[in-house]
Amino acid sequence: MKKIGFIGLGIMGLPMAGHLMDAGYEMHIYARHPEKVTSLVEKGATLHSTIHDCVKDVDAVMTIVGFPQDVEEVYFNDNNILDSVKEGTYLIDMTTTSPTLDQRIYEEGKKRNLHVLDAPVTGGDTGAKNATLSILVGGDKEDYEACLPLFKAMGTNINYQGPSGSGQHAKMANQIMIAGA
Repeated sequence: MKKIGFIGLGIMGLPMAGHLMDAGYEMHIYARHPEKVTSLVEKGATLHSTIHDCVKDVDAVMTIVGFPQDVEEVYFNDNNILDSVKEGTYLIDMTTTSPTLDQRIYEEGKKRNLHVLDAPVTGGDTGAKNATLSILVGGDKEDYEACLPLFKAMGTNINYQGPSGSGQHAKMANQIMIAGA
């Protein structure tokens, strides 16, 4: 796995993509606001004008977008990820969203011979900048193991939680504990 497509280059995603580049991955990026990703382009990332072009030839796609409706948009709307990637691609959604949405992506991905993981993160923008994120992963265990080098480039506390949606369930439990404390 060498070529990564990254969508969602905000406060968290921008440094995460940078750490993947530092680890030697070829980075392909899509940003709604290209002016915000000049640091990655200057570092060698290839900026694409559409999601389709960004993901059509990569080995893995990583997304960390704002809200569940944004996840639905990039995976299911016109020129989306699911319709654009090649068979066998790894899809890793790192957005905090619902377990049912990630299970929907997983089920649709399986129909298309894709490897789908939900991998929400904790640690905030400081963890993203310092590559010390905690990453809570759900999906097929062999897919988790195949993607472990990617996760290790961005985090220090990486845990396999179980089948599809389990990463999101663990993230919800984490947020409830934090809110209660």
